[in-house]
Amino acid sequence: MLGWPTAPGTPVRLRTGVRFDVLDVPVQAGHAALRRLGPPGATPRRPGFPVALRGGRMLLLVAAGGAEELPGLLEWLEWGSLPLDLTAVGAGGLVEAPLLPATGATGAAGSAGAAGSADVGRAGRGSALPPPRPRDHDGRARRGAAVWLRPPEQEGGAETSLPALSAVGGTAAAPDLARLVHTLATECHRFRLSSRCASPRLARATR
Repeated sequence: MLGWPTAPGTPVRLRTGVRFDVLDVPVQAGHAALRRLGPPGATPRRPGFPVALRGGRMLLLVAAGGAEELPGLLEWLEWGSLPLDLTAVGAGGLVEAPLLPATGATGAAGSAGAAGSADVGRAGRGSALPPPRPRDHDGRARRGAAVWLRPPEQEGGAETSLPALSAVGGTAAAPDLARLVHTLATECHRFRLSSRCASPRLARATR
């Protein structure tokens, strides 16, 4: 069991700033960043630090305290003056617990403890995952639910794979937090510029 604390209610929400923080970026920028950070030929789904998708956003889990470091890192990396669609959720925050993709996998969520927290349940050997994606009343998977792209690994401790400033040079599972932020900022900036360039062309094409 990962033992990540949750908040009461439905859907299940994980408390950030306790065991991990979250970096939130456009999904296009996130995929580009994961490709740059991985070894040649790797895919975003390769084993590594946990990553989830929610709508058009990518949620990248980092070590607790990473959200507090983000503004200073962006300034140090000379990204502070640019409008980047790169945000963080840290102490006191909540994120929807990512679910298994609707592929028939099964799992179970742990029960809440006396302090109002709960363990995220195990689904599949070596992984600790919430239940499969919930269904609407007509049986369809709920749209917009957060889904794991890279689920956290149970074996060896999920927190050891999270990007952190203390991970000098990074590990095979996770890059250094500064490298991750720089790569995400670069891809967020590129995505913003490409979106701005595409808008006039689209407007001209629809006239």
